[in-house]
Amino acid sequence: MKSFRRLALAALIPAAAMSFGLSARLTGASAQTPSPAPAVSASPSPAPSASPPPAASASPAPAATPSPAAGASPSPSPTVPPAAAASPAPVQTADPFGQETTLEAKKVVMVKGTANWDSAFDTLVDAFKALNTLLDKQGIKPSGNQMIVYTSTDDTGFTFLAEIPVEQDPKNLPKDMSVGKSPEGKALKFVHRGSYDNMDNTYEAITNHLDDKKLEAKDTFIEEYLTDPLKTAEDKLVINVYVPLK
Repeated sequence: MKSFRRLALAALIPAAAMSFGLSARLTGASAQTPSPAPAVSASPSPAPSASPPPAASASPAPAATPSPAAGASPSPSPTVPPAAAASPAPVQTADPFGQETTLEAKKVVMVKGTANWDSAFDTLVDAFKALNTLLDKQGIKPSGNQMIVYTSTDDTGFTFLAEIPVEQDPKNLPKDMSVGKSPEGKALKFVHRGSYDNMDNTYEAITNHLDDKKLEAKDTFIEEYLTDPLKTAEDKLVINVYVPLK
């Protein structure tokens, strides 16, 4: 699994071969819209009106003919109202894959770190914990989703920046933390659903997409965590992957 990470991510970060297990279960469902039921109506068939019997006369009685049944006019049968049309179910579109977008720079508090591939996710979570602890102590609320910016890789691990968008500058930062700007510019957006260690398929698909479109990526890429990795089960993660283009 780790060997594929090195191959797939080397295409995104040429400076080193990334050894990263990544798998996306790209999901998309489109709901079917039920056909409305046809309107049904009942049209009553009125019974024939009663005719008065012929008057008696001295001439020989004609041959007897059956008299129509006498009675009051029948009440019309109730009309069945048309069936109400069923409301269409909402349609869920598939996750973006290779969607062109433009990243806007945001003010972020960041911490630099290194990780090896065997404990990569735990290392990233620890970096997020350190940033969140700092912000909580100073009463600063994040203004966006947590991000990881991968800066270099080799066969044993990688270096990264863990970033959290903020509106104000934190004070008394440790040596390994700083305030800066998140990446900006033209990029492609992909979506991964599932665990961090199961991202092989996502990055393989990203690499194939870049090859098919003959696109050249910059020497970095960004993961934006739409679900909080500190509180979400690892297999329930939803991550936007951004690949900046040259």
